[in-house]
Amino acid sequence: MSDFDSEGAAGDDRPDLDSEGAAESLSLDAVAVGSAVEDRIYGLTNLPEPDGGAFVRDEETAAGGVAANVAAGLARLGREAGVVSRLGDDEAADRVLSDLRERGIDARRVRRGDADERTTYSLILRDPDGERMIVNGGEAVPNLRLDSADREYVREADLAFTSAYAPDPVVSDLVSAKRETADFPPLVFDLAGPLSELENRATRPETLDALLPVCDCFLANEVSARSYLGEEPRGAIESLRDRGVRRAAVTRGTDGALLLTEEDAILELPAFAVETADTTGAGDAFTAGLVHAWLLGNRPPREAGRFAAATAALNCTAETARGGLPTAEEVERFLDAR
Repeated sequence: MSDFDSEGAAGDDRPDLDSEGAAESLSLDAVAVGSAVEDRIYGLTNLPEPDGGAFVRDEETAAGGVAANVAAGLARLGREAGVVSRLGDDEAADRVLSDLRERGIDARRVRRGDADERTTYSLILRDPDGERMIVNGGEAVPNLRLDSADREYVREADLAFTSAYAPDPVVSDLVSAKRETADFPPLVFDLAGPLSELENRATRPETLDALLPVCDCFLANEVSARSYLGEEPRGAIESLRDRGVRRAAVTRGTDGALLLTEEDAILELPAFAVETADTTGAGDAFTAGLVHAWLLGNRPPREAGRFAAATAALNCTAETARGGLPTAEEVERFLDAR
């Protein structure tokens, strides 16, 4: 796929378009809608308790955000992926866009905001054992709204992905389009955070309720699933099935994942043991692997789930949310060795 190199106009809320891309349509395997952010990662001596302290051992910046991470994972697996998001008018935006382009991701529908608008960022605090705390800031992603060109761009893709970190009006817009548009692509949704974290800035519970009947695959981790459904992973999967969801996954970290299939079966998928360098982005890598193998690749559910688990495991072997993203061939070699 093409690498889009032109800069978006700073401060004018226009997408990052090149001279041809503004008029051309490009059918993609998947479009991810929502967060493209800068990760500011601090390795600490310890994760402090309230009123406690810690010392920064090392620090770095990297590109992140659930939507952009999933697109990056899909691109690494050989899929053509695009992102719809919003950045600020700052150097962080330049770095985020540069990373997207270097990974071959279509960034034509990534906006730049106003002159005083900050690119959304995640402060990732990590202790020596890999335990993390994540704090978010910056106005750009919460200010994202879809326009008619964005909707058409998503509609032309083979699959649409979004997460609970997308602003509620954006998710509501996609839910309405899915309900009202006959040829809207399969919609995959990741409840990536607990409801308490999403309150007043991202997807609302009422929107989640409206999304379930039209969602083609619903993903959550055990914390986010518990916050929304009040159930542990198996109960959450059963609740999703009872509410009309046909395909779903709930990840459980080192305990693996549960997968709901279209045949109403609940499959238990073990995690793969690897030498872990960083678990940041593991859930997004799992999502990319599942979308690649199951939703786009039409593999049997258990085979697709193992592929997703292997994609997540391999990503954990390197630092940052995208540091260990594997190719499809690397995932297959990893699985063949097990």
